[in-house]
Amino acid sequence: MNLEQVYQYCLQKPQAEETFPFDQDTLVFKVCGKMFALLPLEKWEAGQGSISLKCDPKYAIELREEYDSIKAAYHMNKAHWNTIYLSKNEITYDLLCDLIDQSYSLVVSKLTKKQQSQLNINNN
Repeated sequence: MNLEQVYQYCLQKPQAEETFPFDQDTLVFKVCGKMFALLPLEKWEAGQGSISLKCDPKYAIELREEYDSIKAAYHMNKAHWNTIYLSKNEITYDLLCDLIDQSYSLVVSKLTKKQQSQLNINNN
């Protein structure tokens, strides 16, 4: 799994936008101004790709216990954000896509009803 695959998957989410709110090396994907994925590009360039994603707190703990390559996200709310280290090749592309989907859905679920309706998606 490479940066381009992860980038394209995040960007295809309804109304996803790529931003650089922190610096030129930290790519952040947002929906309606709210973050759902964070990718430190300099680490990808060094062969140490990672992505930070929002996660249900109980599931976040389960994932951290099951996978060595999933840790509490640095500089984020550790109850709600995980960092997935992809260089260990422990996480499958399907699992990563599922975690991205969950992160996006969690963020969308916290949007106003009006914002959700403007996304024109089924929020399940």
